[in-house]
Amino acid sequence: MKIFHTADWHLGKLVQGVYMTKEQEYVLNQFIQAIDEEQPDVVIIAGDLYDRAVPPVEAVNLLDSVLAEIILKRKIPVLSIAGNHDSPTRVGFGHQILKGSGLYISGELTENIEPIILHDEFGEVHFYLVPYTEPSTVKNIYQDDSISNFNEAMQKVIERIEQNMDKSKRHVFIGHAFVTPHGEMEENTSDSERPLSIGGSEYVSAEHFKPFHYTALGHLHKAHYVLNETIRYSGSPLKYSSSEANHEKGFLVVDLDEKGQVLVSKRTFQPRRDLRIVEGTLQDILKHEVSEDYVFVRLLDITPVVGAMEQIRTVYPNAMHVERKTIQQNIIIGENVTEQRAQLDDLSLFKAFYNEIVGTEPSESTEKLFREVLAEMLRDERESKEMVISK
Repeated sequence: MKIFHTADWHLGKLVQGVYMTKEQEYVLNQFIQAIDEEQPDVVIIAGDLYDRAVPPVEAVNLLDSVLAEIILKRKIPVLSIAGNHDSPTRVGFGHQILKGSGLYISGELTENIEPIILHDEFGEVHFYLVPYTEPSTVKNIYQDDSISNFNEAMQKVIERIEQNMDKSKRHVFIGHAFVTPHGEMEENTSDSERPLSIGGSEYVSAEHFKPFHYTALGHLHKAHYVLNETIRYSGSPLKYSSSEANHEKGFLVVDLDEKGQVLVSKRTFQPRRDLRIVEGTLQDILKHEVSEDYVFVRLLDITPVVGAMEQIRTVYPNAMHVERKTIQQNIIIGENVTEQRAQLDDLSLFKAFYNEIVGTEPSESTEKLFREVLAEMLRDERESKEMVISK
């Protein structure tokens, strides 16, 4: 069985105030073209179809259009779940009716998770759709007060699935969670994905997914596997923050053989406009070729720049953000910096500050300018004190 695994579409996404709907439509058209070329047996969307619980009309229309192309025109079933950005009730509305057309969608977790059974030339493949669910909800569904975090919640859900699992069949899990090799804390792969919880309780151990031949995950925006190559994140189809600038976006093609062994390969998308980081002085950047890409600019100018964004947009009209890059360095290692700085004279303190911000020692001309300004300030302060005394 050939499976297309994708996730985290985030339709209706705003990046720095810019709606990404047209960019999403552009890559999803490539996804439909890939379906025509490779003829998968099923498409998985592992959560976060929308970017928020109440998506804009354009996002709803885009999802409706894409699903109609896949399910109604090409007769390929789609298996999808709600992610943490979705509204479970909205995403799951009409699921009993829609499955007759080939759209199997799970918005809210139920106590008994019945598999969606599809067939290939080797027999049945059982798909388990587990939407994003808060631990408190899992605790209430299963009446288990011992559940206090996402790891325990996932363990409970999978234990219940295993009770009725036919071991002679092939099994695919579809979920939306922050999965790490053993449930340990890891950095998120994107600044655009909101945390699932505060205080380190969001992580789920990949060891729970051993009963499944393949685990299709959503939530993290960078494509990668966890613990072993059968537990995978497909990543998002587009870059949604500067932290994703180096990501290679696309989807996964999973070939499941007769014995449940999988071969996974990746297909990449070509965005209409790339999202990337540009570094350099303003004068250097103004010499770049004009580009429609979405750029986050880091200026290397030492001195302040007036009207930076207006100037940058003459070259990058879709520039999203501009900032000055600073180099933070402590000049005293292993000692109390605050106490040490209190002992420095004015010039030494200025040199330390300059080094932290710029990353180099001030030039002779800069030092001379500082001395002149300092002397003028001290003179003004002295004259003010003398006036007070004379009164």
